[in-house]
Amino acid sequence: MTSNDFSLNRRTAVVGAGALAAAATLTACGTEGKNESAPAAPEPGQPAGALTKVADVPVGGGVIVGDTVVTQPTAGTFVGLSSTCTHAGCKVGTVAKGTINCPCHGSRFGLDGAVRNGPATEPLAPKPVRVEGNSIVPA
Repeated sequence: MTSNDFSLNRRTAVVGAGALAAAATLTACGTEGKNESAPAAPEPGQPAGALTKVADVPVGGGVIVGDTVVTQPTAGTFVGLSSTCTHAGCKVGTVAKGTINCPCHGSRFGLDGAVRNGPATEPLAPKPVRVEGNSIVPA
């Protein structure tokens, strides 16, 4: 083995290690500051498969739970929507100031899923939900 062979392999290893470190850092930072949570085990008295509690969904707002956005456009009316943006397939990041917001390209959707601001041109897909006791569950 010549010294040129060794330096090429070493260089490849160093570049590969750097790429792995960068990927790990990006993965760790991927969900920081986002309004989302994975479905948790139901609390006592909460039905299995509950997405969230009614009390956790503000009127005029919503929450992101896994692959579902649950909104409450008006008091007592709950809407379930896909959390996948229809523009490029990114996951929406927040529900704030009356809109569902995609961090990738700036699309904004109304609490009913309708496009408020592009580049998305299609609404968020509906995901039927219903109230069961004090919880929101898939319908």
